[in-house]
Amino acid sequence: MRHLFLALALLATLLVKGQSKVQVPAKDEKPTQVELLNSDYLQVDERLGKDVKRLVGNVAFKHDDVLLYCDSAYLYTLTNSLDAFSQVHIIQGDSVNMYGDKLKYDGNKKNAVMTGNVVLIEKNNTVTTDKLIYDVKGGIATYNTGGKIVSRQNNNVLTSKVGYYYSKTKQFYFRNKVELVNPKYTMNSDTLRYNTVNETSYFFGPTTIVSKENFIYCENGWYDTRRDLAQFNRNAYIISGKQRLSGDSLYYNRKAGLGRGFGHVVLADTAQNIVIKGDKGFYEEAREKMIVFGNAEMAQLFDTDTLFLHADTLRSEFDSCHEYRQLFAHYKVKFFKADMQGKCDSLVFSYADSILKMFHKPVLWTDENQLTANYITITTTKGKIKQLDMYDVAFVISEEDTLFYNQIKGKKIVGLFADNKLRKINVFGNGQTIYYPKDDDAYTGVNRADCTDMVIYTKENKVERITFITKPVATLYPMNELPPKELLLKDFNWRIKERPLKREDIFVP
Repeated sequence: MRHLFLALALLATLLVKGQSKVQVPAKDEKPTQVELLNSDYLQVDERLGKDVKRLVGNVAFKHDDVLLYCDSAYLYTLTNSLDAFSQVHIIQGDSVNMYGDKLKYDGNKKNAVMTGNVVLIEKNNTVTTDKLIYDVKGGIATYNTGGKIVSRQNNNVLTSKVGYYYSKTKQFYFRNKVELVNPKYTMNSDTLRYNTVNETSYFFGPTTIVSKENFIYCENGWYDTRRDLAQFNRNAYIISGKQRLSGDSLYYNRKAGLGRGFGHVVLADTAQNIVIKGDKGFYEEAREKMIVFGNAEMAQLFDTDTLFLHADTLRSEFDSCHEYRQLFAHYKVKFFKADMQGKCDSLVFSYADSILKMFHKPVLWTDENQLTANYITITTTKGKIKQLDMYDVAFVISEEDTLFYNQIKGKKIVGLFADNKLRKINVFGNGQTIYYPKDDDAYTGVNRADCTDMVIYTKENKVERITFITKPVATLYPMNELPPKELLLKDFNWRIKERPLKREDIFVP
């Protein structure tokens, strides 16, 4: 017997060790039964079914963490389900309350279908619809016949055809004709996700946001309703007044009125017919200020022509009185227009008086003329030059051929234009000229003149006549008499290689 007990003990030990290595699959938990808590009247009618109980008056049920109240109900014990009628109220935990006229509840699947004047209240959010399907176990509420959600926390009212609410993650999903109305704006979208914890909306598909300040469009992005911060992607743009900002990605701070754009940024001002492009851009609503940099380009549209301008940074804003817009171009400025081209380091254009100011080694080309000075101002009318003022070492040069150049130099030069063609030149202080008169297309010599002040008249971009005003000294030399160095005035600099001949050349350093 002792040996038998030892053998059995050994066998038991082996069995226990063997069982510890075998993982037995867990069986599905058996659904709990719906528990009837109260009813003023109970009726059992076998015509309705042996398991059916009809309950009337102050009916109350309990199922796990769910409490259910109604005026009347049918309880089906075999299928662990019920139908509830009139003033139906479901409570789950301390956060979800659902009301309606009629309910079908499946205790095995923990699924509730509420119809008729349905209201779901989750802390600060209220959902109203005609029909709501509620997955009690997953905490997911769904409607597909149209619904409305009101957020008392931020006064948002959202409507959509289809909606989902995930009570565990506190998130809403909406599809089909989604509209979010806020006291500050109205948003329309194809698909929207809203997180009630961080109060942020995520939108997918064509979306518009309309407010008194601006109009926003995108096809993907998010909006933090608590902080009024947003990001817009895919064909995104913002229209504010007569300005339009677009880009691959836009960031917007509604409280500060600031917009930022990245990738293919375009700032358009319809009032001034200006389009500014670049890799990055910024927009300030209060001052209607625009800044663009990274392959920055401005296009100024005129009636029959367009001016294209490039610089490292382009900035457009109103003056201190907020009456007229100003354009600032900084560093490596170059511009092209069919009848006018230019280059400088910095440039300012004021729409108040249509004056363009060029700084730091400016050069301007019109037809055959090159105009340079330390500082140049250009007065324009409808995109055409009216007057040009050149200060300090002012130079006008035109090429006769590769060896001969007509030259005008002075301390200050004022050029007067007609149809963008230089017609008259006034020279003030230290005036000097070299030009090559012709007779029947043959040079008659080299005319060199020195005069403090002079007036030069041109025709077909050629010197027609010169009026010397103060102390003139002029001499006509034979073509071969002057040495080459005498054929060029001091500070002469022919910069033809820098001249942009087409739009693309403005990006060439």
